[in-house]
Amino acid sequence: MTREEYANMLLPNCKHDRKYYEEKYPRRNLKEGAMVTRIGPSPTGFVHIGTLFQSVIATKLASQSNGVSYVRIEDTDQKREIENGKEAILKAVSDYDMPFTEGPILGGEYAPYVQSERSDIYQAFAKDLIIRDLAYPSFITEEELAKLTEEQAKLKQRIGYFGKWAAKERAYTMEEVAEKVKNGEPYTIRLKSQGDFENKVFIEDCIKGRVEFPENDMDSVILKSNGIPPYHFAHPVDDYLMGTTVVIRGEEWLSSVPLHLEIFKALGIEPIQYAHTSSIQKEEDGKRRKISKRKDPEANVEYYTRMGIPKEAVKLYLLTLANSNFEEWYLANPGVSTDEFKMTFEKMGGSGALFDTEKLNNIAKTFLSTVSAKELYERIYAWAKIYDEDFAKVIKANKEKTIATLNIERETEKPRKDFAMYSEIKDLIWYMFDELYQPTSYEWGKITEKEEIKNILNTYIEKYYDENDNQEDWFNKVKLLCDDLGYASNMKEYKKNPEAFKGNVADVSTVIRVAVTSKSRTPNLYDILQILGKEEIKKRIEHI
Repeated sequence: MTREEYANMLLPNCKHDRKYYEEKYPRRNLKEGAMVTRIGPSPTGFVHIGTLFQSVIATKLASQSNGVSYVRIEDTDQKREIENGKEAILKAVSDYDMPFTEGPILGGEYAPYVQSERSDIYQAFAKDLIIRDLAYPSFITEEELAKLTEEQAKLKQRIGYFGKWAAKERAYTMEEVAEKVKNGEPYTIRLKSQGDFENKVFIEDCIKGRVEFPENDMDSVILKSNGIPPYHFAHPVDDYLMGTTVVIRGEEWLSSVPLHLEIFKALGIEPIQYAHTSSIQKEEDGKRRKISKRKDPEANVEYYTRMGIPKEAVKLYLLTLANSNFEEWYLANPGVSTDEFKMTFEKMGGSGALFDTEKLNNIAKTFLSTVSAKELYERIYAWAKIYDEDFAKVIKANKEKTIATLNIERETEKPRKDFAMYSEIKDLIWYMFDELYQPTSYEWGKITEKEEIKNILNTYIEKYYDENDNQEDWFNKVKLLCDDLGYASNMKEYKKNPEAFKGNVADVSTVIRVAVTSKSRTPNLYDILQILGKEEIKKRIEHI
């Protein structure tokens, strides 16, 4: 039996050889310096914020170098795959307008972009290794592996399938293997490691710099019994064929580098550049820890959608985490597209980036303050239709009123920055809508006596309020109301002699504000009164 016949026996369903795929996927014809980047999310759980973080980096580096960025779904761990996991990944990429140029939906010359659809490719490359005696079939069972691990632990040795522990299977002759295959014994294909743990290998990581490791000596599985590879084999094969120039991935993969380097070497492929991004971290009890899928809702991309944090703000925030000089550049270049910012690996932190909720909220507030009231209305309505149907009905029925409310102090040199997310807007403007206005308490200020409050309000609405007044005339009439009822209309006079007055114009204004909103702090009171209209104001005052 020749080595090729042997390989064909082990992988009888493999349709093509390695050469076929190398010809099918030729080297990319790109200009010098153009980067080919990718993200390789796995549909084994919710879409992690780290996937979005790496998407921001991958697409930015590719676009600014006139290169290519693509999405590749890494679904080889089918036991852990969740329902609709692939769809969730593609939805997140779409929802956040990530400018990938190739992928499962966009297509491309290097399709398919889903690993489970590329099994014949991996088998062709595994077959090449078998023919060259750099891979072999392994018949060891899960139970036998567990016993082996237990024995290694007792002997305080390194855990894994290597050296003397793998010697028996390595020594099987082709005839012995053929007999086992004939008997129907299931098997995987393992790398026949040529490494020595005492030797050192290193990479020049684009972010971490020079990183040194012990050489790989593990006979790792490169094809599972179903013919599908684990990530460790699929990654070198795919990134080679797809022409990736730099692999951007989380630092949790650093420990796998020695194995990947050996697989590249076994395949006769030049290793690809790596850029291992630092983990996104949270601070807890004064200590930093990696953001947790279990503990932190912010780890889930769906959280930002559900809370209604604008996607533009999330991406801006991730850019501040990606490059230490981005925030300074952004503040110095108001109104300039972030496409003009030059991202570099040199400005990516080697240690974990601290997730700062307050900073994200501030970025979101600043961004939303620049959006027109009409556009903000459309954003809120689109969000509410999914996450708050009752609110959606209210603002749909009161569209112009909602837009006017959102526009209070918006078209100014320094617009208000009230809103960080769509989910909090109802709680900030509910009092503007008859359908929602059911105050449970009133935030009265210094004036609390009910008779005095009623006197101020009745005098104001009957004698002084005119909805045709401009803001200056309106405020002058509030001052006249103060003079009429014994309150200081001039704050300087009040400060000089407070005992001479029942209170001041600020106190009276607060009574009017609270009477129509139940809140002591709101946006511009004049605008609120104009939007509500005199009849609604009177109705609310009557309920005091």
